[in-house]
Amino acid sequence: MKLDYNLKLEQTQKLIMTPELKLAITLLQYSALELQDHIQEALLNNPALEVVEPKEPEKAEEPEPVSETEEELSGDDEFPWEEYFRDMDLDTALNSPGKPSDRSEYQSAIENYARKEGTMVEDLLGQLRMLSLGKRQYSIAAYLVGNLDQNGYLQGELEDLTSALGVNEKELEAGLQIVQKLEPAGIGCRNLQECLMLQLKRVGSPPPLSLAIVKKYLPAAADGRFAYIASRLQCGEKEAQQAVEYIRTLNPKPGSVFGEGDETRYIIPDVVVEKVDNKYVIMGNDNSIPQLMISPFYQQMLKNSPQDEQVASFVKNKVEKAFSLIRSIEQRRLTLHRVSQQIVDIQKAFLDEGIKKLRPLTLKDVALNVGVHESTVSRATANKYIQTPRGLFSLKFFFSSGLTGLGGTDYSSHSIKTYIKELVKAEDPARPLSDQRLAELLKDRDIDISRRTVAKYREEISIPASYKRRKS
Repeated sequence: MKLDYNLKLEQTQKLIMTPELKLAITLLQYSALELQDHIQEALLNNPALEVVEPKEPEKAEEPEPVSETEEELSGDDEFPWEEYFRDMDLDTALNSPGKPSDRSEYQSAIENYARKEGTMVEDLLGQLRMLSLGKRQYSIAAYLVGNLDQNGYLQGELEDLTSALGVNEKELEAGLQIVQKLEPAGIGCRNLQECLMLQLKRVGSPPPLSLAIVKKYLPAAADGRFAYIASRLQCGEKEAQQAVEYIRTLNPKPGSVFGEGDETRYIIPDVVVEKVDNKYVIMGNDNSIPQLMISPFYQQMLKNSPQDEQVASFVKNKVEKAFSLIRSIEQRRLTLHRVSQQIVDIQKAFLDEGIKKLRPLTLKDVALNVGVHESTVSRATANKYIQTPRGLFSLKFFFSSGLTGLGGTDYSSHSIKTYIKELVKAEDPARPLSDQRLAELLKDRDIDISRRTVAKYREEISIPASYKRRKS
């Protein structure tokens, strides 16, 4: 077999992921806050990037007319009377005895800066410090507080906790009882049953059957099997129902009253929709995104082409990256505007009349109309919100499955769920509607849907089954 070398010319097509394309794809799926963080990081790393400072129009202040009497009193030399009286008031407020309240006008109170809301652990430790506990008791109770989850439940087995603390089980039980006496009631529990029992014991006079139901028949109470509970406790079904309804008023997650201890987080919409002359206009919410430009200093350096090759390469690299970032941000803005405009045009009936008119929509429908790939639409709508006259919605909210009614009208899954909610809300509590009956009522409204699909939608909107909703 003879081996030799030869040259062969071949032409092929390949999809190459360039750095600029990769950057554009990454920025497209960023939300407004994530894009803002990316820009701030780029400003720190790239000296060729600068923020365009908005110029405020200068307003010429017209001099106020001065009367002849005021001119005579003012004299030739202008004295800063306003500043003088301000300083006099400040000195008087700070030095005059018996008026401590006046200081607050000039010296801010520490309450304006201190954090007002605390976490669950901080609050419980503060309650422990108010008790007369020994050092060892406080250490055990504080350790148990540190092992509570965000719902207020104790994590870990007692055997593991005793070995970790180096104490016996009796001491740990005593410490746990101390924690369970703190506020809110039910804190420090190990399961749902113990949580409800702790809360019932704090109540002065709970329904007589509630303790027995929590101890033995909690699963039956969750399913609403009042007849079964009444037969076991030898009482009336109505009494059992009243006891279960009282149990449902208790808090199964006592730690949730503290929240997460963080400040309120607000959603910044990426797109704003306004109705103008029966048309919906799309506006990009770019107020939080700084406007970028290439530094004039680096542009001049690039034109002059420095003699040092390393300096010239550095400047060229930074300017190219800055230009690529600016172009990618603009491309993101245009793509988001086109996709949002198409969504609004398709869902105009929803914006006019409400959730019942929401049409089923897929990524493919929008991609075909915009002229891009489905993945581009998916990235453009990821983690982004739109402010409409109907409220604030995620862009993904407008994409949902659905079906075509008997009359040819399209219904999305969101609108069908709304119909199910209305039917359940208007039902007779003593005779709740079954899934089959709900399907029949929906068919009367031109929505042909199976019983299984009704059950699926009902579970997705957290509506229990008919036998659990029954109330005598």
